[in-house]
Amino acid sequence: MEFMDVLIPAGIFAGLGVLFGVALAIASRVFAVETDPRVEQVLEALPGANCGGCGYSGCAALADAIVKGEAMPNACNSCSAEGCRKIGEIMGIEVEISVPVHAHVMCSGNCKTAVYKYKYEGATDCIAAEKLGGGDKACANGCVGLGTCVAACKYDAIHIVDGLAVVDDSKCIGCGACSNICPKHIIAMIPVSSKYCVECKSVETGAITRKQCAVGCISCKICEKSCPVGAITVNSFVASIDQNKCIGCGKCAEKCPRKIIKLCD
Repeated sequence: MEFMDVLIPAGIFAGLGVLFGVALAIASRVFAVETDPRVEQVLEALPGANCGGCGYSGCAALADAIVKGEAMPNACNSCSAEGCRKIGEIMGIEVEISVPVHAHVMCSGNCKTAVYKYKYEGATDCIAAEKLGGGDKACANGCVGLGTCVAACKYDAIHIVDGLAVVDDSKCIGCGACSNICPKHIIAMIPVSSKYCVECKSVETGAITRKQCAVGCISCKICEKSCPVGAITVNSFVASIDQNKCIGCGKCAEKCPRKIIKLCD
């Protein structure tokens, strides 16, 4: 009798298991969502870094968006030219191969040269600090320097040195994750072929900039006047270089009194 007391419940549970298994198998077929086979093909062509630099949660999400027509086939900055061509073949369209880019921090205001408004004590996060009066640096466009960009980079290509983000070009693949997350928008994605960069984004007058940073652009226009091809101009009190015109002569860097025009590498 005791044996049957054990056997019967066991048989019931076994039967229920078989029944539920069959039900799940039927449900999986009835409610199955068909996946476009091109998604997997596009995913294989992407670098697989899942860095988020494209604005999507990862390569799988981007692949799905490309197939659906919600993202451009060349949306991934770090995708190789061969990978972009393959995606174009999969999608049946011609893809414009993007110019290779890398990240560059357009700020020179480190803890030794920037003027501070107050001593920040809070979360080690640039976004949180920026919400507190724009951060502790007097310059509204100065690097917050708490490393949110460092946390976003999956390639160990950016670090904080003396309160300023610095990119290691030997490791940067140009994914754009650091640029996208920077609350000050001072990390620019520039062509790898770029020769010189103006490492300042201050848009204040020269008189105000002098009070905020020892190396900020004072919009003196000496660089603009020294450029033989008109590649550098001063607009909104800050100099910028047109990389399509720049011939890399270095005269602007030589003449800059603040020494913030530097080689991009």
